Amino acid sequence: MSFFTDPIVWILVLAALVAGGLLLWPTLTGARSGGVVPAEVVRLMNREKASVIDVSEPGEYAAGHIVGSRNIPIGRLEVAPELPKNKSLPVVLVCATGKRAAKAAKALEAKGYAKAVVLAGGLAAWKTANLPVETAAAPT
Repeated sequence: MSFFTDPIVWILVLAALVAGGLLLWPTLTGARSGGVVPAEVVRLMNREKASVIDVSEPGEYAAGHIVGSRNIPIGRLEVAPELPKNKSLPVVLVCATGKRAAKAAKALEAKGYAKAVVLAGGLAAWKTANLPVETAAAPT
């Protein structure tokens, strides 16, 4: 019974709870803001056939973008014919930091894309996770 009354045990339990909370914090805050972490984007691409739309300007897109992503600048998003036809599949929106992508996600949700999500942290987070980026001219 002295196990439960030993102060060291309670300190270790508290430390474990704090460490667990710190590990979960990025996931919880990303979920609340509508953003997903790069690992989740990879899962969506591989398992749920998610489309990746980069809403950056063509020059930014040419400087570096996620492999396989399509460039549709945010200004053209409302009238872009190259948006996925199947609105039930996930659409991941990307820009340099995630701010423009968040606006784009709201616009796509209004158009009926129920699974429009933002890459939390944008392309910078993708690069930080050491995931592949390619440089090439944006399609015309």
